[in-house]
Amino acid sequence: MGAHAVELDVRRTLDGVLVIHHNPGLADGRVIAQVPYSELPADVPTLGEALDACAGMWVNVEIKNDPDEPDFDPTDSIADDTIAHLVARAEDERWLISSFRIETVDRCRALAPAIRTAWLCSVIPDDVVPMLVSRGHVALHPWVHLLTREVVDACHAADIEVNTWTCDDPQRMAELVEWGIDGICTNVPDVALAVLRGEVPPGAPA
Repeated sequence: MGAHAVELDVRRTLDGVLVIHHNPGLADGRVIAQVPYSELPADVPTLGEALDACAGMWVNVEIKNDPDEPDFDPTDSIADDTIAHLVARAEDERWLISSFRIETVDRCRALAPAIRTAWLCSVIPDDVVPMLVSRGHVALHPWVHLLTREVVDACHAADIEVNTWTCDDPQRMAELVEWGIDGICTNVPDVALAVLRGEVPPGAPA
């Protein structure tokens, strides 16, 4: 479709295999962290398989480690495993790691400073810019419905990129592009690319 990048959600199976799945549980209710890889449905790819499929693109690797989910790992060892896999590929420039848990992102940054890191958030704290700068992260990934132009400008003034999620509305996309947004996570990349080309008039339906 011509998208510039792909965003993937990483989780870990009972036997330590890194796989791509948005939710902590499968459709049948089993929790991925409690199931060995050999028992997962065939349509759940490993991290390696997914990255291979994204050859030629940069990839936002989101590490799922939410304290409110059943696969939460307070030691952040999933960060260690993910970083080890990415470093072994020797393509540091292709990856941007993110997580809602700032400690997980901090761990990734400490393990592999050459790999870019970003913080995902649904609420944007007032001190977000100095916080990201002090921790060495290069991007903020805020929820689109709470994102303002002031946040974009403040981040850019500190050389912090802003990649927002999830926007499927072309009118909102056009506004974000006018603000100078660095990236838009969307389910309709063809629509986003048309907006960037100026082919979708404001107010047009997705």
